[in-house]
Amino acid sequence: MTGKRVTLAIATALAVGVAPAVLGGAAAVAAPLTAVAATGTTTVVQEGGPLVVPSGEEGAVTTRITVTLPAGLTGPVRARLLLPRPTWDLPDFDTPAYEPVTPACSVNGGAFWACPWDSPGHEVVFPAVEAAATLTYDVRVDADSRAAVMGNLTATLEVTDGAGAVIGSGPVAFRFAKGTPENYRRTTVLARDKSGVLWQYESTGRPDKPLKARERIGGGWNAYTSITTLTHRTAAGEGDLVARDKAGVLWLYKGSGNPDAPFQPRVRVGGGWNAYTAITSRAGGLVARDKAGVLWHYTATGHDAPRAPFEPRHDIGGGWNDYTALVGNWSDLTAVARDRAGVLWSYGFDYPGGDFPGLEYAPRVRVGGGWNVYDRIALAGQLSGSSSKDFLARDTRGRLWLYEGVERDADDLVPASTRRQIGWGWGIYDAIL
Repeated sequence: MTGKRVTLAIATALAVGVAPAVLGGAAAVAAPLTAVAATGTTTVVQEGGPLVVPSGEEGAVTTRITVTLPAGLTGPVRARLLLPRPTWDLPDFDTPAYEPVTPACSVNGGAFWACPWDSPGHEVVFPAVEAAATLTYDVRVDADSRAAVMGNLTATLEVTDGAGAVIGSGPVAFRFAKGTPENYRRTTVLARDKSGVLWQYESTGRPDKPLKARERIGGGWNAYTSITTLTHRTAAGEGDLVARDKAGVLWLYKGSGNPDAPFQPRVRVGGGWNAYTAITSRAGGLVARDKAGVLWHYTATGHDAPRAPFEPRHDIGGGWNDYTALVGNWSDLTAVARDRAGVLWSYGFDYPGGDFPGLEYAPRVRVGGGWNVYDRIALAGQLSGSSSKDFLARDTRGRLWLYEGVERDADDLVPASTRRQIGWGWGIYDAIL
């Protein structure tokens, strides 16, 4: 039988890019959209119109393509999904080697099988089936956070008869929308209340509401006079911290990998830490200021040694008693510090052999004034979905403010000049990290 290629039209709503309200779009699609054959005796219809694919941890979604064949057609029928060549660049953040989408396919309600989209010909070939009045082809797509950059993607389902002649084709549209980043790509904020209970706030990755409701980690944390993030915490239960008790003993809490109980039992590091008036993180290690204003650097050992996580300390320099707040960076060697006049200063890292030999930090650079309205300042990680790490600041009225992080150069991370309020009632906490 000689087939006749059909011409199909798809609703213009795809080009407009309207997202259903459930995914945060401005309005829901008012009615199902379908691709309808204008001529010919074979129709190819994507049921429900373009498939909205949330890119993140929401999970897989499925679209069904129904093919109606001409009466009397017999023999094998084949189909293939022709995909456009990629035109996007994936974000460069903690990128695994695998593809951003994981598709699976099914014919006539049968079992799904993996049908990758990255074949040399950018096509997915469905197995041949016997002709029938209608055939169904399901495509199930699971997408990670990176896939949001793919935007609107339109493929073509092409159907051929036993002789290889094209008897029908039609568009299959996908709209990749920003979803909730996977838990290992979202950070957490910790806060200790005045009764000693430690609470965890998972980030959402959403600019409009960057924090989820708090979850209780446990009590007894008022035994500590200082708690410091050691490595990047995530909502997957990753990340370490250290805590100094009232006797001056430092304890290490390794991340457990369990989001519901994010820390392993504590391990004793050592005593004598009451010599310091401030402790903060530095690239997996610590910096600590003594009572004379000298700053000391404890470099991370770089191996899994809970009882000996740091190298012997070395002197960075004096004069650090001029600052009322010191905020280190658990991912690199930079820091910001607030002086008694409320001015925030940035300290970038000076590489060995750099412009300032013998210095751990490059000379300070002024960030801005007015920071004495805050009684807590913390580096929190990626809260709002930006590519930089965000800073948090609590004012004396208990309001929580977010400053997106700005990398002024590769070795200098500072808060942006603008802030926005993301919480209130945070005056119940005596520690925020």
